Amino acid sequence: MEPQNLKELFEPQTIAVIGASRSPGKVGHELVANLINGGFAGRIVPVNPSATEVLGLPCVADLAKAKIKVDLALVAVPTARVADAIRGAARAGAKAAVVVTAGFKEVGEAGAVLEQEVLKVCQEYGVGLMGPNCIGLINTHHRMNATFASSLPRPGSISVISQSGALCVAILDWAAARGIGFAKVVSFGNKADLDETDFLQALADDDATKVIAGYLESITDGDAFLREAERAADKKPVVILKVGTTKAGAKAASSHTGSLAGADMAYGAAFRRTGVIRAEGFEALFDYSLAFATQPLPTGRRVAVITNAGGPGIMAADAIESMDMVMAPLSEATRAKLAEGLPATAATGNPVDVIGDADPERYFHAFEILQDDPEVDALMILATPQNMTQPLALAEGLAARHHGKKPLVTAFLGGRDMQDAIARLTDLGIPNYDSPSRAVRTLRAMAEYAAWRERPVRVVTRFPVNRRRVERVLTWHRRMGIGQVGEVEAKEILRAYDFRVLPGSLATTADQAVETAARIGYPVVLKISSPEIIHKSDFGGVRVNLSTPEQVRDAFDLMMLRVRRRAPEARIRGAFVEQMGPRGREVILGMTRDPQFGPMLMFGLGGIFVEVMKDVTFHLAPITSQEALQMLKSTRSYALLEGARGQAPVDLDAVAEALQRISQLATDYKEIQELDINPFIVGGLGSPAYVADARMSIRLHGEGDTP
Repeated sequence: MEPQNLKELFEPQTIAVIGASRSPGKVGHELVANLINGGFAGRIVPVNPSATEVLGLPCVADLAKAKIKVDLALVAVPTARVADAIRGAARAGAKAAVVVTAGFKEVGEAGAVLEQEVLKVCQEYGVGLMGPNCIGLINTHHRMNATFASSLPRPGSISVISQSGALCVAILDWAAARGIGFAKVVSFGNKADLDETDFLQALADDDATKVIAGYLESITDGDAFLREAERAADKKPVVILKVGTTKAGAKAASSHTGSLAGADMAYGAAFRRTGVIRAEGFEALFDYSLAFATQPLPTGRRVAVITNAGGPGIMAADAIESMDMVMAPLSEATRAKLAEGLPATAATGNPVDVIGDADPERYFHAFEILQDDPEVDALMILATPQNMTQPLALAEGLAARHHGKKPLVTAFLGGRDMQDAIARLTDLGIPNYDSPSRAVRTLRAMAEYAAWRERPVRVVTRFPVNRRRVERVLTWHRRMGIGQVGEVEAKEILRAYDFRVLPGSLATTADQAVETAARIGYPVVLKISSPEIIHKSDFGGVRVNLSTPEQVRDAFDLMMLRVRRRAPEARIRGAFVEQMGPRGREVILGMTRDPQFGPMLMFGLGGIFVEVMKDVTFHLAPITSQEALQMLKSTRSYALLEGARGQAPVDLDAVAEALQRISQLATDYKEIQELDINPFIVGGLGSPAYVADARMSIRLHGEGDTP
């Protein structure tokens, strides 16, 4: 949408309510009432051919005939009349329309046809369309409540975008009960035209918006979202609750990577790349948003905790450690300062326990020391309602003493005795949480976003490769109509991208297998070659450590017999005879192409770690060397790669480089849909890693294929 259209959407001077009604409870009545009650300073034009006035405002029957210049049209007429309503508004000058009417593509094919008709009219007249099937939008700084929700929230610095109108209503009600304000609230419904990317772009440039909070069920254009989300996150925090993350794709994934990479993994990878903070649920969406809106970003992960009770302090410490945050180490000098104003029974470690009889002054003493400690990045205040606590005075005193250089969060635990203090904390811009773990989770989100903001410039390495060899293999498969690229050809492609592949070749007879083994040297491995057999071991299609011609011959004959019995429909090309490689750590590397965001790289340890524990990590391609190493570090089993528990450390740089080479291959050839290198054998530092087994699947026809 053009910037002018967005301005007329968010800051119209004249709003036409098409379908305005005199009957309370009707959507067209509530739209007019909310504009009036919210204090909208512009002109409101009710459009209703059967009425002379609505809520004291004169009605018009036809906008064009009334010769009134309109900026924004709110449309609440029956589905079949929406297109004509927008056409009339456009002729009156409207450049934006909000269609709250439901009954379009959300109800089926007939509704989808009507929705396309409405969109066509908007495109013909250059009208930006929000909706249909939405509740409208709010701009508190323009005193505009262009929704049929109950009330205009107080002005604030958080803007909300939501695919669900019902959730918007719930958000507004929730916020009203807590005194939380918003800048803009946008319900875009079916997003026939304007979608999440348009609103991210608009709110990124909106001075009134400090934090963007979003609820999304789907993303229209993955590439556009990645681009605009990263641009927005570079300017301000973007917190999104993404739902509907079921397994991506209609077909069953044939590779390990594909089977592990559902839509949830894809969205997680997209959010990490772009700096979007992902909310785990509705509570987290506003836990994070409130903290980002009111607190500075931390410069690290070290948290200092002050409490008047031991139990909550232990809960906070447990949460900090389990969420990869750090209990700030307090120096002897800091502890000595703390002791000067605390009773002998107080604990001056971290958590700092000011003891149950602490009054606000005792809290303030500890707080002022810790917020000035350079070893502390963030502060958490825990309070339980004991006789001396004085929660309201504590809340006001903390806010007065907070210098605003480090984030401050609180957990005032309790009910009735804490209500006034918690409300006051909200008024004073200090986020309060009902448990230490929610507070810690929020600080973690802030620390991760702060680290993302300090990320190095992304430099993607391009390796010299032999593209002609790859194109020859892919062209042959397309010509033959074979979508599965087996081990022999997959390794040829990987060799072209400078992966180390052990000597070997395809044998169609036992004699050829013996000849190949003699040429490449014993011991050897024998593996079945068939486009229909993906997991060779399941069919008895792998034999290892064959050391004599007799063993090779017997293994070949027995393998052919068993595989033909177990997979009689499979086309068997022969057996791949390969030199037995040195031992090393088995890892799995892979790529699957997400329909929204493109190639996703996968890394995990082999064996039980991937099969049972699902200990894998994903990242969108293209990938930098730093991102590749971060993929390794983000697995739970990373310590084993470093050499924990008596294990020899492996060459991490070799694995990281292999991931970068897969990234380049996936971005060079869009027809490659899935890739598994399983296992990839990696040894110690300086020891050459190699591909033990590999397979790919390709799209035989379609956009993006390499000619």
